[in-house]
Order: sequence, then structure tokens, then C-alpha cells
Amino acid sequence: MSNGKIRVAVFFGGRSPEHDVSIVTGLQVIQALDAALYEPVPVYVDRCGVWRTGEKLLDRATYIPARDADGLPAVSLEIAPGKGGMLVEQTARLFGKPRRIPFDVAIPAFHGPYGEDGDMQGLFEAAGIPYTGMRVLASAIFMDKAATKQALSGAGVPMLPCAVLRKPVGGLLPPRAEIEAALAGITLPGCLKPAHLGSSIGVAKVDSIEEIEAVLPGLFRNDTVAIVEPYLDGCVEYNISVRRDGEGHATSAIERPKRDSELLDFRQKYLSAGGKGGAKTGGMGGAGGGAKSAGDSGSAGMLSLTREINPDLPADLEGRIRDFAVRTYAAFDGTGAPRMDFMYDAARDEVWLNEVNPIPGSFAFFLWEAAETPVRFTRLLSLMIDEARAMARHTACPEDPTPEAARLFPRR
Repeated sequence: MSNGKIRVAVFFGGRSPEHDVSIVTGLQVIQALDAALYEPVPVYVDRCGVWRTGEKLLDRATYIPARDADGLPAVSLEIAPGKGGMLVEQTARLFGKPRRIPFDVAIPAFHGPYGEDGDMQGLFEAAGIPYTGMRVLASAIFMDKAATKQALSGAGVPMLPCAVLRKPVGGLLPPRAEIEAALAGITLPGCLKPAHLGSSIGVAKVDSIEEIEAVLPGLFRNDTVAIVEPYLDGCVEYNISVRRDGEGHATSAIERPKRDSELLDFRQKYLSAGGKGGAKTGGMGGAGGGAKSAGDSGSAGMLSLTREINPDLPADLEGRIRDFAVRTYAAFDGTGAPRMDFMYDAARDEVWLNEVNPIPGSFAFFLWEAAETPVRFTRLLSLMIDEARAMARHTACPEDPTPEAARLFPRR
């Protein structure tokens, strides 16, 4: 701790197509942290994977143009379990040793591969550092749409069938016969998606195998696995977040995203600005605002996605969405506050789990602030930090993890 405050390292950016969205989430987290309890340490992972830190990262202008953070000191994580987190500058100063920057808790605010998918979580586990959000296994499974369907097959959560298409080694397109075999049982038109990406990146409606072959090369530049699900015309999307609440679970408000085309794409989600173009940047200012919640700015989550919060739903439908969300969360001893996305077909009166976001944009704070028992963004982050530290104590290894009966070498 420094001056009695817990030092919280917020990690964002990363080598992912969702790099820019992660910057927004990271800055919103830093701005919303309770300044009376926590001292933020920004850790920006640039598009090449270099870690950087410094006060300059608190200013959104640092990222415009995108490479303006390059002059900040590069750091690496020291792996020394039991000693807390430690960042070390990779270049020694003119006089003295490289600067060492300690921290107590990590908040990964990544979106997409190399951060949201268990990679960073595994690193924190190896280093013995408390971290917020879902654990390694849950993060890895929920970031893989095909694996999610397989893992939840016995959990009582309805999901659509899918075909799995894998990028061939050394190529960009599987043979036609392989695509046809994978699509057995899937009737086109279908919805083609990257298996490991969020933010609606790379999602396309496909009406034929020829269209699948046309879309796959571009999709495979950002992912190695794609899935094809039945395309459901007229379905409505409902999103909800879940977290632990004592011995039970709490669910957030429900949102219904609005769309003006067949598929809600990346630009609609983040650049619509109410349908007038341009990017809304609420919550991206400097961190000087202290503990002000990002929600106080009027931002409805990640940039300006048009959404309806707490839509008027039949009690049975709302109950099913909340029940399926909790079942999904509990299937892997959930931690953090992931967001679950569901699709509803009114004609059939059926609900399907669409995907799970282990680290949702802006941590879905707008859903918690609109919950039946509201939780402000600042409070949500404090709860997640408390949970992170409790999980680290719960899973801590003994000083010598090898049982006495299994020791092959003498101890002093």
C-alpha cells in the first residue's frame, strides 16, 4: 500500500482487434475507482504487446494519434509469488537501478484475445497477484463460443447448435468438402461469427457456402476459429450481468440493444453517437475526477450504444433470462461481473444464450446502476477488488506445496 491506499494496477489495450475499446474501459475504470481507498497504476499494453506505464496514460489525448504512448517507459511483470505485484522498468536509469513499481491488485480491462481469454489471468495466477474478474478456466471457455456450448451442455442453459470451422495451417480457407461436412445439420441462412472475438467484430449473415467462403478469409485474419449458427429473423437480444452476493448471486438490470439493420455491428455499438456519427467519449477524460462514477457523465456504457434499460418484459421471460444467467455463471464458480447475452424468439417463446463476455465493456456499470438494488460503478469496482483479494487468500499455496509423503528431496 502507499499512504494507506491499495495500489490497483489497471491493465488495458492489448494485441486484440478490440484494443481501442479496451482503452475506453480502462480509463473509465481508473476514473471510477474510489480515490479515498485506491491509488491507480495505469498499465497500457500497446498493439505490439509492449507494456507501458506513466501518468500520461491517464489523458485520453495520449492515444490520439494511436502511437503517442510509445515514449512512455516499458515495464515487465516480476514473477515472485507471495510478494504482491511488481512492475519493473526494462531500461535502467542514468544513475541507479531500474525503477520498481509495486501494486496490490490487478484489474484486467482487456477485451478479446490475449487478455480477456485467460492469458493474463494465468499470468497473475502464476505471479500470485490478486486480480478481478473470472478465473482462468472460465475466462478461456467463455471467450470461445464453441467451447461455451460444449461446456454448458448439461447446465440446463438453452443454446443454438453451431458448425465449427477452423483456419487451416498455412492457409485461409478450409476445403469446400470440409465446410459442407461441418454444416451438416445447420440450415442456411446462418450467422457466421469469430469464435473468440466480441464487440460484434467479424459477424456476418451468410446465405450460402459461397458467401461463407467469401467471408472466412477476412475473419481468419483476426481469429483461427469461426462458428455458424442458424440465422433467426426477428429475434430480440437481451443482456444481463451477474455477480456474487454473499452466498448467493445478484443480477443486474436487463438491457435490450436497439439496431437499425439485420446485425448489430461494431460501428453501431461504438460509433453511432445516437445515430449521428462520431464517437462519444464519456468517461475518457483524465483521472483527476476522483471517485466520480463514469455513469455520472450520462454515458450509457461503452460509448453510445442505443439501448433500452429495464424493458417491459413478461414475468416469465424475465425470470428465465435471470435464471439462465445465474446457471451460466455458477457452472464455473463464477467471479467478477460478466455479461450474458441472450436471444429471444417471440414466435416460439424460446430463449437462447448467445455469448458470455468475461470482461464486458465498461464492466456493464450502466446495468448495475439501473438494477433493482442499484450499485454505482465505484462501488462495483470496490466489491470486485474485495473479491479479488479474498480469492487470492482462498487459493494461496502453502509455503511448501509438496506434501511430506511426496517429497523426494530433503528440506532444510
